[in-house]
Amino acid sequence: MSDEYAHGRRDGLRLALSILAAEEAKWDALLGESRSGKTNAVRAVRHKTLQVAQARIQTALNRLTPKDGGAMNDELASALERAGL
Repeated sequence: MSDEYAHGRRDGLRLALSILAAEEAKWDALLGESRSGKTNAVRAVRHKTLQVAQARIQTALNRLTPKDGGAMNDELASALERAGL
């Protein structure tokens, strides 16, 4: 796998993480706001689903990150911080 291709894949995963973080924040704000128990349950499931998706994407990103000395890339660290991971 070329370095340019791998970098593009990592960028795509970082973008997915930031999108999921924004969606999770939206659903987090709505948790427990409805008077309907069914609606609140659906919102809780969606929120948990987004958290699981973030964890899976983080795992994939970790597998694609170069292991050159173990130091975390500054770009990667800032993307993870923005995503709240």
